[in-house]
Amino acid sequence: MSGGECVLPVDRAVAFYRHGWHSWSRTAWVDPSESPEVIPDRVRRLGVADPLHDADRRHGGSGVAAVEHGDGSISLLGALAPDAWVFLDDGGLAGRYAAAPGPWYTARGSEAEVFAGYAAALSGQLGRRPIAPQRLWSSWYGMYGDISEAALHRVLAGLGGLAFETFQVDDGWERAVGDWTANARFPSGMEDLAHRIRAAGFRPGLWLSPLIAGASSEFAAAHPDLLLPDDEGDPVVAGECWGGPYHSLDPTHPGVLEYLDALIRRVRGWGYEFLKLDFLYAAAFPGRRHREAGREASLRAACEVMRRAAGDDCYLLACGAPVIASLGVFDGIRIGPDVAEWWHDPAQTAGARNAVETSAHRLWLRGALDLDPDVCFFRSRRLGLGAGAQALLRDLARITGFRGISDPPDWLTPAERSRLAAFLEEREAAVTCRGRARWMVDDRRVDLSAGFAPAEPGREEAAR
Repeated sequence: MSGGECVLPVDRAVAFYRHGWHSWSRTAWVDPSESPEVIPDRVRRLGVADPLHDADRRHGGSGVAAVEHGDGSISLLGALAPDAWVFLDDGGLAGRYAAAPGPWYTARGSEAEVFAGYAAALSGQLGRRPIAPQRLWSSWYGMYGDISEAALHRVLAGLGGLAFETFQVDDGWERAVGDWTANARFPSGMEDLAHRIRAAGFRPGLWLSPLIAGASSEFAAAHPDLLLPDDEGDPVVAGECWGGPYHSLDPTHPGVLEYLDALIRRVRGWGYEFLKLDFLYAAAFPGRRHREAGREASLRAACEVMRRAAGDDCYLLACGAPVIASLGVFDGIRIGPDVAEWWHDPAQTAGARNAVETSAHRLWLRGALDLDPDVCFFRSRRLGLGAGAQALLRDLARITGFRGISDPPDWLTPAERSRLAAFLEEREAAVTCRGRARWMVDDRRVDLSAGFAPAEPGREEAAR
């Protein structure tokens, strides 16, 4: 069925599936009798909530929602195009496209069957890139932004004998967010680093946030016309990080599309074959666009420009990205917030507990694109997670086939390095869903719901 609106009558709901707006937005089954969650902190809210729905008094989901009935069956209403929201209303699920009308998917049945059918329908409507297991080393959770050419050379030298495919340089190489040239800590430039990564036997990967610009960046000063304006004509603030606010680029502006094309071609020319494109949600913020278009549809169109510039042989990983708008364009997508080195901090989105919960509730997307649940850990140095939490993260990686690691090799004890080597060399597991959060991984039962509680699994003390 298609149209601007769709209503699916449902029986009394005992649970509601809320699907978050983008990668880091909470996704979970919740109690429909309780009030919808509202994030009180403004900065945190900017980074995870759709500004048009961050104070809704009705339960809702980005693009899709579902209810569980008393008999355990599920009713689902999902959009098959970007720019839709689905609310739980009295007596039904009510979906609405904010821009152009589009197709809808409805189903009732077992949870696994209903969500699998929806994922297949999304792939049929929006396309699907080839599914490929990933084994990736990223600089982020070992070094964060404090990276340098010399430090990464040392890491490359220390990864010998470990079966990584991709070596991905994360945030910290650029002069500023929006100014995508190497800073003084990379005197040989990014092309030289890509050559060294390839010579070490890895696929070169690089992090970018091409659709935002820091307020103090040279780009923002030189190109104010390319920033998305609000109703007052001021640049939209899509969040705060790196010591200040950052602005959205207008994805409908011809100058932005030319800029994105040139930027991605330049980075590809340096030799990077794996691009992690981050903070993409910012281009879907409300604002006065150069050309009238749906917020997510215009983001998707800008991402299609970057896909064409990157080429079909370049792996594109979306992060901080609306899910439905990313399908068919990206090879993979982050499906939860940042893992971090701790279990749970109620004041933060980042943390292993939140990453496990949201990632586990998006595993129905398996087969539609590669799913990145974020990294797992093998080190004990500078890590506040116990064995139970670490095991959950590794099982998420086995279920998704996306094995990301950030442990600097010189932080690993010989035993930790041996366990990491074995993990990377494992054959891909036979994975079967056996119910909500319950999986068979080869012949082993895995219950991811152990990771949904504030208390860290396997620890008696209070969660951190």
